[in-house]
Amino acid sequence: VHGRVRGRDFRLCLTLHPADTTLRIEVTDARTDRRPPTPGTLAPPSPDLDGGRGLLLVEALSTHWGTTEGDPYTKTVWCEAALR
Repeated sequence: VHGRVRGRDFRLCLTLHPADTTLRIEVTDARTDRRPPTPGTLAPPSPDLDGGRGLLLVEALSTHWGTTEGDPYTKTVWCEAALR
């Protein structure tokens, strides 16, 4: 929902790095105007809200995460998780 733009899709990429058993997850969307906060600066949402916890889960379950811009039309939010 956060990155949804009517008429444009998103891309999900999963990469397994067997040497250190790390899984990299990347989600690319067309909402360059809505950048997430930087890692370590996430504020918990109000308890009465139904959403707003996705990146808190990403931060809690991953070894590290961040965002990159590939072109002027997309952004990618990525995380890496140890599988051990």
